[in-house]
Amino acid sequence: LPWGLFELRFFFSEGIKMKDGRVISNTLLKADIVEIINKESINSPLKDEDIVKILDKKGYQIARRTITKYRDVLNIPNSIIRKKIKGL
Repeated sequence: LPWGLFELRFFFSEGIKMKDGRVISNTLLKADIVEIINKESINSPLKDEDIVKILDKKGYQIARRTITKYRDVLNIPNSIIRKKIKGL
């Protein structure tokens, strides 16, 4: 391209495996994480383990460290900092 070379994988997002074997885009997972965090209680924000449990009920097969990674990518602070921010 006139503005440079890009690897083919640049144009695609990573896949996340569901419990039923399907693979979905990680952008859908990120959207679900944002939705869950937006709906959380101001007084008791959800920890990453709690988010994993909610996503497990939705059929995601995902580890806590993956939630932490995507939360960091989305610039969402951890539960302790979110509690301090929302409590102001």
